[in-house]
Amino acid sequence: METTNRPFAVVTGASSGIGYELARVFAKNGFDLLITAENDLRTVARELQDAGAQVTTLQADLAQHDEVEKLWKAIQATGRPLEAIAINAGVGVGGGTFAETDLQAELNLIQLNVTSTIHLSKRVVRDMLSRSAGRILFTSSIAGTMPTPYQAVYGASKAFVQSLSQSLRHELKDSGITVTALQPGPTDTNFFHRAGMDDTRLGTEGKYTNNPAEVAQQGFDALMSGEDHVFASSVKTKIEGELGKFMPESLKAKMHEKQAEPKSGT
Repeated sequence: METTNRPFAVVTGASSGIGYELARVFAKNGFDLLITAENDLRTVARELQDAGAQVTTLQADLAQHDEVEKLWKAIQATGRPLEAIAINAGVGVGGGTFAETDLQAELNLIQLNVTSTIHLSKRVVRDMLSRSAGRILFTSSIAGTMPTPYQAVYGASKAFVQSLSQSLRHELKDSGITVTALQPGPTDTNFFHRAGMDDTRLGTEGKYTNNPAEVAQQGFDALMSGEDHVFASSVKTKIEGELGKFMPESLKAKMHEKQAEPKSGT
């Protein structure tokens, strides 16, 4: 990547959904990018280049340790200071109770949503500390604020990401580095289909609550403003996020169960 005066950012999980929209927002706001995903990114890269960004792509499965290292080496190979990163890659598993869902799929979920997030964050934080500057955006979820029956492991993974984000924000408060958690509600992406949740209210109705482009824009704005977190993007999601702070866990669990339980099981 040639050196320019544009700032440099990284977006993981950039092939579709919120990650794709985050990459677009960064590009439109003057950033050059390194984007990564499991899927081919050439079409996405061309779109971002049309918006004026220089773009490096890396096809990688971040659920694998060596692939995270490959990403970090690719970031270093640009020779450019990392001004912002959206650690967004993640996956869900649902469609049944904890006893029914697939163990291997959930272990892979933990590797991607949790382990790779720690791994990449460790590299990023140390690098940014060396320059006393940088912005980190974690894609968490409103699901990280509540019990999530029928998505037990996914919800736990997002609670982990949320706690990590808040802890790092406190540790880094005087360092010149900001940490922001993006907490979307159900969003109109392929997430629920991939998670095996087509037969749920979340997968058929709930996902239309939030638009991925709006989620990404609000996440980017919160990141650039140095905010702690943002519930994105609809008014409904924002209200649910704020009210959830005062609701008993048992009530939140019951509400989520109604949304995530397969219809065929009712």
